[in-house]
Amino acid sequence: MYRAKSADGCDRSCRTKPGLTTGIEDLAAGLRAHAKGLFCAEAAVELLIGHRLWLCREEFVEHFVAVAADLAGGGVLAFVEWRAAVTALDAGRLPCSDSEGQMLRIAASVAEGVPVDLCGALTGLDATNIVLVTQAVRHAGGHRPAGAVRR
Repeated sequence: MYRAKSADGCDRSCRTKPGLTTGIEDLAAGLRAHAKGLFCAEAAVELLIGHRLWLCREEFVEHFVAVAADLAGGGVLAFVEWRAAVTALDAGRLPCSDSEGQMLRIAASVAEGVPVDLCGALTGLDATNIVLVTQAVRHAGGHRPAGAVRR
């Protein structure tokens, strides 16, 4: 079941994490802060943020994204429980389209080496998602996108 989306492409569940006042922008910042300095983690997080869908899915964020206060910097830190998310996806507990599932699998593989069938994962992606995956692979290899701010 899909909800009506706003002009920015997200439904209301995308705006804040349930039970917290963390908006999608804060959640993205928290994911970036936690991944900072680890190319593969940064690449996976940027892929997830760029794809946007999973961070807008309440059941994904609620069950597979941990958020905590950043005691040193004052914001939030967030991380994805990649293996648990893919396990739930494979068990049918995270219903989604094939391409949405493949994007999550690819991000999990880049982040933590979760096995993914690249032949199956890449052939069903549209041009936008292929660009996101290509950027993630380059980033994981130490080639951050031109103009990327090192946070």
